[in-house]
Amino acid sequence: MTLQLLASFFLFFCLPLIFLILSKAYSAATANSNKKLLPKSYPLIGSYLDVAANTDRRIQWLSDIVLISPANTYTLHRFLGNRNVITANPAVVQHILKTRFPLYQKGHAFQEALRDFLGNGIFNTNGDNWKFQRQVASHEFNTRSLRKFVENVVETELNDRLIPILAAAVAQNQVLDFQDILQRFAFDNICRIAFGFDPEYLSQPLGQSKFAKAFDDATEISSRRSSSYALPLIWKVQKLLNMGSERRLREAVSEVREFAKNIVRDKKRELAEGTSPESADMLSRFLSSGHSDEDFVTDIVISFILAGKDTTSAALTWFFWLLSKNPEVEKKVVNEARESQSALFTMK
Repeated sequence: MTLQLLASFFLFFCLPLIFLILSKAYSAATANSNKKLLPKSYPLIGSYLDVAANTDRRIQWLSDIVLISPANTYTLHRFLGNRNVITANPAVVQHILKTRFPLYQKGHAFQEALRDFLGNGIFNTNGDNWKFQRQVASHEFNTRSLRKFVENVVETELNDRLIPILAAAVAQNQVLDFQDILQRFAFDNICRIAFGFDPEYLSQPLGQSKFAKAFDDATEISSRRSSSYALPLIWKVQKLLNMGSERRLREAVSEVREFAKNIVRDKKRELAEGTSPESADMLSRFLSSGHSDEDFVTDIVISFILAGKDTTSAALTWFFWLLSKNPEVEKKVVNEARESQSALFTMK
């Protein structure tokens, strides 16, 4: 009887009180979301309330935090004592990525969250496996033939697709979603460089690509897994029950990996028969150098697409946005481009 009374008291009085306290804390965090304040940390949940309040501006929020933190380094507290160390200090970055790199391994939780999508690719592995992939990739990227191949791919994509789309938009006084255009541009380029496959994502009329959509969904959901500030139990239960975002992740990963493996098989057959029209892409180079394991090269190529797709389009988008906000810099860039073009024609 006493236990029942205690349980009733907890349900009717304590839970609403806890909910009220958390609601007020969340409201306060939301109100301060645009202020440059260090997040508050609470027992068990850490800084979850501040994280939730800044979901739509997480990168900017984290940037603000490190800028006002001592040594530009901050420890973000998560659920049940888990922590993330965030830094913008060049000396710390050099220590982690160069000076003591072998000491900073990708943890089990990180690898587990990304394994369905990235397998054992370079972004999700440690030790000798990482070092081997790094050496092979570094060697290939330093070859003159690959650099020339990349130049040809980008030049073709520029002349045949991007510039005509922009010219047509200017002629018709049309407004474009430039970020979408640049994402398509980057996706075509990196797929041709990695696979030797042209998805024609920037070709007119601009339509959807099943492979691009699946790749975007797999990237987004896997990223939410790895950066989740809640317990990983949530996505694990969803995966077990094949529901919610985990169901879409399973479908997207299956589409991406099956598509990639089909290209690997076709490329292996073409190389064996000597019918491959071009063999300068990364996949052909890996296969030609004796790395024929299907899963291994698939993991590597997916990682290369991930490395080149969003990074390139995001950098270009911010570049043009910054130019639009700084007309004097825009004029200097245009003049430099014209001078370089004139010098190039003079040499020819």
